Amino acid sequence: MTTDQPSSPEIKVANQRGAARLAAVQALYQMDIGGAGVLEIVAEYEAHRLGNEIDGEQYRPADPAWFRAVVSGVVENQRALDPEIRTSLNEDWPLSRLDATLRAILRAGAWELTTKKDVPIAVIVNEYVDVARAFFEGDEPKIVNAVLDRLARKYRGEQKPNKG
Repeated sequence: MTTDQPSSPEIKVANQRGAARLAAVQALYQMDIGGAGVLEIVAEYEAHRLGNEIDGEQYRPADPAWFRAVVSGVVENQRALDPEIRTSLNEDWPLSRLDATLRAILRAGAWELTTKKDVPIAVIVNEYVDVARAFFEGDEPKIVNAVLDRLARKYRGEQKPNKG
Protein backbone atom coordinates (compact mmCIF):
# COMPACT_ATOMS: atom_id res chain seq x y z
CA MET A 1 0.00 0.00 0.00
CA THR A 2 1.40 3.39 -0.91
CA THR A 3 0.55 6.76 0.55
CA ASP A 4 1.38 10.29 -0.47
CA GLN A 5 2.33 11.21 3.07
CA PRO A 6 5.91 10.95 4.29
CA SER A 7 6.50 7.90 6.43
CA SER A 8 6.97 8.51 10.10
CA PRO A 9 8.01 5.95 12.67
CA GLU A 10 5.07 4.33 14.36
CA ILE A 11 4.78 5.14 18.02
CA LYS A 12 4.90 1.93 20.00
CA VAL A 13 2.12 1.04 22.40
CA ALA A 14 4.62 1.09 25.29
CA ASN A 15 5.57 4.67 24.44
CA GLN A 16 1.90 5.59 24.27
CA ARG A 17 1.45 4.10 27.74
CA GLY A 18 4.41 6.14 29.01
CA ALA A 19 2.82 9.29 27.59
CA ALA A 20 -0.49 8.26 29.16
CA ARG A 21 1.21 7.87 32.55
CA LEU A 22 2.78 11.32 32.29
CA ALA A 23 -0.55 12.87 31.27
CA ALA A 24 -2.35 10.99 34.06
CA VAL A 25 0.05 12.43 36.64
CA GLN A 26 -0.54 15.92 35.24
CA ALA A 27 -4.30 15.39 35.37
CA LEU A 28 -4.18 14.02 38.93
CA TYR A 29 -2.07 17.01 39.99
CA GLN A 30 -4.55 19.37 38.38
CA MET A 31 -7.43 17.66 40.18
CA ASP A 32 -5.56 17.73 43.50
CA ILE A 33 -4.76 21.44 43.45
CA GLY A 34 -7.73 22.71 41.45
CA GLY A 35 -10.54 20.52 42.70
CA ALA A 36 -11.79 19.61 39.20
CA GLY A 37 -13.71 16.38 38.75
CA VAL A 38 -12.47 13.26 37.01
CA LEU A 39 -14.92 13.45 34.10
CA GLU A 40 -14.08 17.09 33.42
CA ILE A 41 -10.32 16.51 33.51
CA VAL A 42 -10.40 13.34 31.39
CA ALA A 43 -12.56 15.06 28.77
CA GLU A 44 -10.22 18.09 28.69
CA TYR A 45 -7.11 15.98 28.27
CA GLU A 46 -8.59 13.73 25.62
CA ALA A 47 -10.00 16.65 23.62
CA HIS A 48 -7.17 19.13 23.96
CA ARG A 49 -3.93 17.62 25.26
CA LEU A 50 -3.18 14.01 24.37
CA GLY A 51 -1.18 14.15 21.14
CA ASN A 52 -1.88 17.87 20.62
CA GLU A 53 0.20 21.02 20.72
CA ILE A 54 -0.47 23.51 23.53
CA ASP A 55 1.41 26.77 23.93
CA GLY A 56 4.18 25.54 21.67
CA GLU A 57 4.57 22.24 23.56
CA GLN A 58 3.83 19.08 21.60
CA TYR A 59 2.20 16.37 23.71
CA ARG A 60 3.12 12.86 22.64
CA PRO A 61 0.32 10.58 21.46
CA ALA A 62 -0.93 8.66 24.46
CA ASP A 63 -3.02 5.56 24.96
CA PRO A 64 -6.35 7.15 25.94
CA ALA A 65 -7.70 3.98 27.56
CA TRP A 66 -4.59 3.68 29.75
CA PHE A 67 -4.81 7.37 30.65
CA ARG A 68 -8.49 7.03 31.66
CA ALA A 69 -7.78 3.84 33.62
CA VAL A 70 -4.97 5.40 35.65
CA VAL A 71 -6.83 8.64 36.41
CA SER A 72 -10.13 7.00 37.31
CA GLY A 73 -8.42 4.12 39.11
CA VAL A 74 -6.46 6.48 41.36
CA VAL A 75 -9.54 8.59 42.08
CA GLU A 76 -11.68 5.54 42.90
CA ASN A 77 -9.02 3.92 45.09
CA GLN A 78 -7.27 6.90 46.66
CA ARG A 79 -8.58 6.20 50.16
CA ALA A 80 -7.04 2.73 50.03
CA LEU A 81 -3.84 3.81 48.25
CA ASP A 82 -2.88 6.72 50.49
CA PRO A 83 -2.39 4.72 53.71
CA GLU A 84 -0.31 2.15 51.79
CA ILE A 85 1.87 4.90 50.33
CA ARG A 86 2.12 6.54 53.75
CA THR A 87 3.45 3.35 55.35
CA SER A 88 6.07 3.11 52.58
CA LEU A 89 7.41 6.61 53.26
CA ASN A 90 9.91 7.46 55.99
CA GLU A 91 8.23 7.55 59.41
CA ASP A 92 8.35 11.29 59.88
CA TRP A 93 7.24 12.20 56.36
CA PRO A 94 3.43 12.42 56.04
CA LEU A 95 1.85 12.10 52.60
CA SER A 96 0.27 15.55 52.98
CA ARG A 97 3.75 17.05 53.24
CA LEU A 98 4.77 15.79 49.81
CA ASP A 99 4.63 17.95 46.72
CA ALA A 100 1.30 17.46 44.89
CA THR A 101 3.10 16.19 41.78
CA LEU A 102 5.04 13.62 43.81
CA ARG A 103 1.79 12.49 45.47
CA ALA A 104 0.19 12.05 42.04
CA ILE A 105 3.17 10.00 40.79
CA LEU A 106 3.11 7.72 43.84
CA ARG A 107 -0.67 7.25 43.68
CA ALA A 108 -0.58 6.38 39.98
CA GLY A 109 2.32 3.96 40.44
CA ALA A 110 0.70 2.34 43.47
CA TRP A 111 -2.57 1.92 41.59
CA GLU A 112 -0.82 0.24 38.66
CA LEU A 113 1.07 -2.10 40.98
CA THR A 114 -2.19 -3.20 42.60
CA THR A 115 -4.27 -3.41 39.45
CA LYS A 116 -2.14 -4.07 36.36
CA LYS A 117 -0.71 -7.44 37.37
CA ASP A 118 0.15 -8.21 33.73
CA VAL A 119 2.62 -5.31 33.63
CA PRO A 120 6.02 -6.21 35.10
CA ILE A 121 7.03 -4.41 38.30
CA ALA A 122 10.20 -3.07 36.67
CA VAL A 123 8.21 -1.44 33.88
CA ILE A 124 5.86 0.33 36.29
CA VAL A 125 8.62 1.47 38.63
CA ASN A 126 10.92 2.64 35.80
CA GLU A 127 8.11 4.49 34.01
CA TYR A 128 7.12 6.43 37.13
CA VAL A 129 10.76 7.17 38.00
CA ASP A 130 11.03 8.63 34.48
CA VAL A 131 7.88 10.68 35.08
CA ALA A 132 9.44 11.97 38.31
CA ARG A 133 12.59 12.93 36.38
CA ALA A 134 10.41 14.97 34.01
CA PHE A 135 9.33 17.13 36.95
CA PHE A 136 12.17 16.99 39.47
CA GLU A 137 15.95 17.26 39.49
CA GLY A 138 16.50 16.39 43.16
CA ASP A 139 15.87 13.28 45.23
CA GLU A 140 12.23 12.83 44.19
CA PRO A 141 12.96 10.16 41.53
CA LYS A 142 14.83 8.17 44.22
CA ILE A 143 11.83 8.54 46.55
CA VAL A 144 9.52 7.27 43.80
CA ASN A 145 11.84 4.32 43.18
CA ALA A 146 12.07 3.42 46.87
CA VAL A 147 8.36 3.79 47.65
CA LEU A 148 7.16 1.91 44.58
CA ASP A 149 9.74 -0.82 45.21
CA ARG A 150 8.43 -1.25 48.79
CA LEU A 151 4.84 -1.30 47.53
CA ALA A 152 5.71 -3.83 44.82
CA ARG A 153 7.16 -6.21 47.39
CA LYS A 154 4.07 -5.75 49.55
CA TYR A 155 1.52 -6.16 46.74
CA ARG A 156 3.26 -8.70 44.56
CA GLY A 157 5.83 -10.40 46.76
CA GLU A 158 9.44 -10.94 45.81
CA GLN A 159 9.08 -11.17 42.03
CA LYS A 160 12.43 -11.42 40.34
CA PRO A 161 12.96 -10.51 36.70
CA ASN A 162 13.53 -13.49 34.44
CA LYS A 163 17.14 -13.86 33.35
CA GLY A 164 18.05 -15.01 29.85
